[in-house]
Amino acid sequence: MVSRRTPLRIDPAPDAVDPELVPLLSEPFAAAWSAAPDAPDADPGAMRQRLLGRLAASKAASAAMITARRRQLVSVCVADGVSMRTLYAAAADRPLRPGEPLRASLVELQPGAHWSGPDPAHRREWLVLRGRVRVGGTSMALRDYRALPAGWPAETVGSESGALLFLRESAVPTQGAESACFVRDAAADWPAFGPGIRRRVLWQQDGQAALLYHAEPGASVPMHTHGHDEECLMVQGELFLDDILLQEGDYQLAPAGTGHRITQTDTGVVIYAHGDLDLKFIG
Repeated sequence: MVSRRTPLRIDPAPDAVDPELVPLLSEPFAAAWSAAPDAPDADPGAMRQRLLGRLAASKAASAAMITARRRQLVSVCVADGVSMRTLYAAAADRPLRPGEPLRASLVELQPGAHWSGPDPAHRREWLVLRGRVRVGGTSMALRDYRALPAGWPAETVGSESGALLFLRESAVPTQGAESACFVRDAAADWPAFGPGIRRRVLWQQDGQAALLYHAEPGASVPMHTHGHDEECLMVQGELFLDDILLQEGDYQLAPAGTGHRITQTDTGVVIYAHGDLDLKFIG
């Protein structure tokens, strides 16, 4: 059982590795080097073809995913002292996929900054990644979550000390008289989900959910597919999604109908995820 007040374990990240080499140091490519180069039956040409084949398969699989690196995103000023980096924006010329967001963003507030907030016609979800902030009349701290249904009045966002927030905007239809949802990290448990993994359900409706995962170093999730778009935002630590290494502040969207072969962390990780409430594991 994880105490609500126990700091989450996240091991230090290993020394930096050339980004071009990172995919070659993890599976499935590592297996390509299992044959000793000087073995009598080793065929350099065959090994090269095998490695190139694995590289091609990895490239094809990752091409379906939308990955955003925080350090590479363009920052846009939306108010004095308030900047936004867009992680994902849905195309306007086609219908939304199941669970697809309209927009996912990182919003940074300098000390004393205030913003009138996003379009109130959209459903809005907030997660605090750093600092303290006030959304409407609600004070929020690290890993606190707040969701507002579409049509809920606009709420001013402000921070006296500075803050970084994740904002997800969507077109999820309101069911009945839905009200605002607030989950305070300090008062919420971490129910067990799998070996070395605990999961907190923040919100759910019609098979999709907003979730926080806490995984211990070395933990992994079996192969699975996605019935809804699956979004992963790295809150703390590092995670391999197939051959892509995601670090703090990075984001990946896996469209509905895709899947992940590898979901594993060496450092331990806290992840915000939005997708299937029940993962569809592949036997």
